[in-house]
Amino acid sequence: MLAADAPDWAPRALAELTKLDPLLAAIPEGAGPLPWRRREAGFAGLLRSLCGQMISNQAATAIWGRLSALPGAVSPRGLLALGDEALLGAGLSRPKLRHARALAEAFADGRLSAAALADLPDEAAVAAIAAIPGFGPWTAEVHLLFGLDRPDIFPSGDLALAASLAALRDMPDRPKPKHLAELAGEWRPWRSMAARLLWHYWRHVTGRPANEAE
Repeated sequence: MLAADAPDWAPRALAELTKLDPLLAAIPEGAGPLPWRRREAGFAGLLRSLCGQMISNQAATAIWGRLSALPGAVSPRGLLALGDEALLGAGLSRPKLRHARALAEAFADGRLSAAALADLPDEAAVAAIAAIPGFGPWTAEVHLLFGLDRPDIFPSGDLALAASLAALRDMPDRPKPKHLAELAGEWRPWRSMAARLLWHYWRHVTGRPANEAE
């Protein structure tokens, strides 16, 4: 029920969650084996997250394809060396261009690094990423979940997670972020697995392709 490249903690997490919550246990049976989606850690992964904010997966994939094809764009100093016209031409909006440069500057001057983020506790890592203009808690949490394989991350501001849980539990309305965070508390310390299962269920229900986080 798990991809072969899942981390060591994943089988235990899945086993404990399926004992705790029969509805989560039924997801792989109905939606199929759970894929282990990842994105690159560090600068490139965060830059890709920025590209995907507030747009469809299809549009985000197209922008990322053009941006990552620019020479040096997926390295901090390389991106800083590119002119605005090149970045706008790849599909970045002017706000995202500013945020991409802010991210590159943070990595270039050492305020952020892939190694440092990997060593920080969850809350500190989220705060470090969210301190960069344009990178809020959702982007930071998704990065920890997909880029760093952290086991206990749940992006409670994610609309697809709220919609998925509402559908799974036959709730009359989607839970608001605060309520969703409270509900997710029952899945500690394996909230990342619960989130992955809910995204998997939502893609199955809606017929969406298995891409990045919704």
